[in-house]
Amino acid sequence: MAMSNIFKGTFPGVCLLFLGVLSAVFFLLFLITGIRTKFHTGNAVGMVMSGFLTLVFLFPNKTGDIACRLWGNGAGRVFLIIFAALAVVSVITAVIISAAMIRAMDRRPEKPANVIVLGCRVKENGPSLMLDKRIEAAYAYLSENPDVICIASGGRGDDEPMSEAECIRQGLVRRGISPDRIILENKSVNTYENIRNSLAILDSIGAQRRAVIVTSEFHQLRASMISEKQGLESYSVSSRTYLPLLSSYWIREWFAVAYEWVKKG
Repeated sequence: MAMSNIFKGTFPGVCLLFLGVLSAVFFLLFLITGIRTKFHTGNAVGMVMSGFLTLVFLFPNKTGDIACRLWGNGAGRVFLIIFAALAVVSVITAVIISAAMIRAMDRRPEKPANVIVLGCRVKENGPSLMLDKRIEAAYAYLSENPDVICIASGGRGDDEPMSEAECIRQGLVRRGISPDRIILENKSVNTYENIRNSLAILDSIGAQRRAVIVTSEFHQLRASMISEKQGLESYSVSSRTYLPLLSSYWIREWFAVAYEWVKKG
């Protein structure tokens, strides 16, 4: 049987086709549901990957024919070899980064530490789903450790009604955390500035350069890498991302973490 016909009409082929279509829909949820999120690298790469997978199993004969023609051509053979090598390296890199991301999700300190809550998008009617999850995680840790303070970190974007820091503060106060325990850092526009500006606040009040970072689980590894570069001893308490959003943000983080690895301090 030709290679291009191996999966056609078989149970594995049907399953893989289903997975391809399902994953394509998964990455398009930000368009077909009420979830509002910005289009980013994770969405784009996820849709390209799932679309490619779907096409391969929808048209196995044509895919096989194209591959055979390329393999019979000198330049095409080089292209396929390079493509395969890049695919293997990409998969291995993604697995390594994912394993590191999983390890970084929850690293709590033995002794309580002050908290830095990293901001996320604020909507007209309040915190986004992702930010609300971060506020809830911060609330749980602050409730367990009443002697620590919290730095709410995040500026205000052009499409946000208030700063992310203020939204975090309101969410924590509404849940019962004293406003006296919350310090606003409302100037930062990215994770690097979140950490840098929050660290400056810790220095200004004479606190130790150690803190629990509260952010989404996929974001913890990069946050810890940035913290280490800036001299902050960081730990992690993670919020859980709404499942339909997790895959695209997880993929986006592969690229962000890889960039952070190669970037100088």
